[in-house]
Amino acid sequence: MRQLQNLTIVDAHVHCWDPATLSYAWLDALPTLQRPFLPTDYDIAVGELPVTRCLLVEANCRAEEALREVAFFDRLGASDARIAGIIAFADLTAPATLGRTLECLTGYPSVKGIRHNIQGQRRGFALEATFVEGVREIGARGWTFDLCITHDQLGEAIALVERCPDTQFVLDHCGKPAIKTPASEPWRRELARLAAHENVCCKISGLLTEADLAHWGEAELLPYAMHTVDCFGIDRVLYGSDWPVLTLAGDYASWFDFTAHFTDSWSDHERRCFYAENAARVYRL
Repeated sequence: MRQLQNLTIVDAHVHCWDPATLSYAWLDALPTLQRPFLPTDYDIAVGELPVTRCLLVEANCRAEEALREVAFFDRLGASDARIAGIIAFADLTAPATLGRTLECLTGYPSVKGIRHNIQGQRRGFALEATFVEGVREIGARGWTFDLCITHDQLGEAIALVERCPDTQFVLDHCGKPAIKTPASEPWRRELARLAAHENVCCKISGLLTEADLAHWGEAELLPYAMHTVDCFGIDRVLYGSDWPVLTLAGDYASWFDFTAHFTDSWSDHERRCFYAENAARVYRL
């Protein structure tokens, strides 16, 4: 494991869940993840790495349980000072209840942003009027909106961003490029188009599980990470682990070592921005 002197880490993408408490249908296909993953497990995963703060991201439980998930996260945060914020789910396709949901979420100061996954949805989903209005409302309330998409949805994400200029967007997992294929286009071109919008930043996260789970290597991931930095610049990239999903392909130390490798030539200031300061600024920690 690489060690970086005087480094503190804000992990901008962590999940916690307990399938005995809330329902996560997508875990049915992933038996190794179908167990509780809690802050004590995160402690073990992180080991001696200097993770001082993290953000808990909604984990796609049943929509009707989403407010219970926020309450669950809030309880975890009350006993673990590292949990600095929550990215909560809100159903942007339900305008009749969205206002009440958002009012409820304002009761949790730890909520810093909203995510409603676009990944897996029908073509054009994110450009439907109710969804766009919901994203605009998120921005009006001062929250970020996390973009969870796959590489083939980048064009739709660009159009959504253009319709919501006053919302701060955070792209998850570099837009999930097709590393297994490998097919870097049109991902490279579309990512650059998205990054041209100053109200979008990007988490460098999730690349392990977009590659071959059993045979990925640093050389395979590096072009995708470096292109993301080239597009967004060091001031708009955030470190994220995507723990525990990353355990499908490796461990926390492996992911951190990869990021330490591709930032090896960066200045101390640039590394502080990537590993901590950008996330603190974007999510108002």
